[in-house]
Amino acid sequence: MIKKISHIGLAVENLEEASAFFRENFTLSISGQERFGELVFSFIPLEGTDLELLQSTTSDGQIAKFIQKKGQGIHHISFEVDDIQAELDRLKAKGIKLINETPYLNAHKDLVAFIHPKSTFGVLIELIQPKQK
Repeated sequence: MIKKISHIGLAVENLEEASAFFRENFTLSISGQERFGELVFSFIPLEGTDLELLQSTTSDGQIAKFIQKKGQGIHHISFEVDDIQAELDRLKAKGIKLINETPYLNAHKDLVAFIHPKSTFGVLIELIQPKQK
């Protein structure tokens, strides 16, 4: 079951410029930069959800390819769930195309998996099950 929108991922060409834009124009605080695979990213915490700024560190990375095809902007919406594997199994049984049939650990050690945009009206959807605290 979906609990809430965890975050909205924004694909950006330059993380430092995007961070400065949000900090200077909207007086938002930005988390420190983190790395995971070919990505460098920061979060902008908001009440109830976050914005995630994502930049590729390689020209052939997923975010770089997304920007080449669609430009900068919303890359994905992340829904927090209680039981990610149960959600994936339920969606697969309904014929919804999954990118990941098995969740994997992200940079924060949360379980994540993605649903293919062909099944979701062109929107890449991430499911996230936060690690137990």
